[in-house]
Amino acid sequence: MEHQADIGVFGGSGFYTFLDNVKTIKVETPYGAPSDKIALAQVGGRRVAFLPRHGADHSLPPHMIPYRANLYAMKKLGVKAIIGPCAAGSLKKEVAPGHFVLCDQFVDRTRGRIDTFFDGPVTTHVSAADPYCPSLREMAFKAGKDLGITMHKTGTMVVIQGPRFSTRAESKWFSSMGWSVINMTGYPEAYLAREMEICYVNISLITDYDVGLEGQDIEPVSHEAVVKIFNENNEKVKSLLLSLIGLIPLDHRCTCHNVLSSARM
Repeated sequence: MEHQADIGVFGGSGFYTFLDNVKTIKVETPYGAPSDKIALAQVGGRRVAFLPRHGADHSLPPHMIPYRANLYAMKKLGVKAIIGPCAAGSLKKEVAPGHFVLCDQFVDRTRGRIDTFFDGPVTTHVSAADPYCPSLREMAFKAGKDLGITMHKTGTMVVIQGPRFSTRAESKWFSSMGWSVINMTGYPEAYLAREMEICYVNISLITDYDVGLEGQDIEPVSHEAVVKIFNENNEKVKSLLLSLIGLIPLDHRCTCHNVLSSARM
């Protein structure tokens, strides 16, 4: 393929571009068109591909994002590592708005989303025991701490279907389970990256406390409020991404790149 990239970035709510001097390209996939054109640029000697997961004009709600096309496009470009920043709500008092969480686990509460590339004839079971890349998470934690950002090194993300937010009862249940953050796009994006043998790190920017947090008098969240907090922290997100990209070795090697070797009979 004419165009290549080393690192991919999926943008989330309120965060649609951070690259300068970009070239935009269309990438065709067997799963249809990705969410938008892909922006290519050089950052710290690395070739970076950026794709807004909701589309540049935020036309795709969470349940309509073409996750398989997005991941296949990154694989087609040669991407070995993906950074997935996103807006998320907090389910824990100590995880405050403006903090960053590097999730190491997820709980899938979505429904009806196509969440595998492997529909046969070769049955393939890719382990999701540790769905996020531990080496990228270590690099992201270092980058954030060096920048003075409040980072939580681990956390469980519960992914809800959307586009509606949770009821108070649902949110209270999620919080009582000890889960850290709530989001609508974390699944199947991270798992599909794993099936493509691409390292994936989640960076959750906390925009609000979810409505069921015990002992808190919390107003229901709105999309406008989410975007407002995200925009207020946009420079921190940009700085973290640029720093993290510079830390990822060009010859990055990881067990994530070989998961299919143990996934088939």
